[in-house]
Amino acid sequence: MLTNIFGRIYYGLEKPLSLTEKILYSHLEDLVKQSIERGVSYLKLRPGRVAMQDATAQMAMLQFISSGFPKVAVLTTIHCDHLIIKLLLLTIIIY
Repeated sequence: MLTNIFGRIYYGLEKPLSLTEKILYSHLEDLVKQSIERGVSYLKLRPGRVAMQDATAQMAMLQFISSGFPKVAVLTTIHCDHLIIKLLLLTIIIY
C-alpha cells in the first residue's frame, strides 16, 4: 500500500522523496483529493500517534479529562525526561 502511495507522489513531484516527505505523505487523509504544492498547500493528516512532553502534555491531558470524552481518537504518549533525572539524582543522594 505504501509503495503505491509513494509511487503516485513520486510521479506527481517528479523527484525522489526525502524521509520527511515519505512520513508526511504516508499519513495523508486522502491522497487523491489533496493537491500538494510546497509552501502553499495545507495537508490533512491522519497521525498514527501523538507524542507530547512535559508541561504541555500535562495541560493537554487536563483539558482532555475535563472535556468528558471517554477515550482518545489517536494513540497518545507522554514523555517526561526531567522527572527521570530527578529520580536518579535522588537515588544517588540517598545512597
